[in-house]
Amino acid sequence: MFWWFERAGRFVRCAAQAVPGDGYELRIVSPDGTERVERFDASSELAKRQASLEREFLADGWTGPHGWNI
Repeated sequence: MFWWFERAGRFVRCAAQAVPGDGYELRIVSPDGTERVERFDASSELAKRQASLEREFLADGWTGPHGWNI
């Protein structure tokens, strides 16, 4: 799953995926290209973090999420 948030022509990109045999990961790429990866054992933990990030971005004035499932 891939989605992004936009603010003033800048974008934060997020991608969530299952890692075979190793749970799930959430990859977040900031507008400056800085990338961080968060890892989760359960899909429910990943879903909670995704919802938390969405609230944080919206509170900071970002629009979205925009994106799709891959």
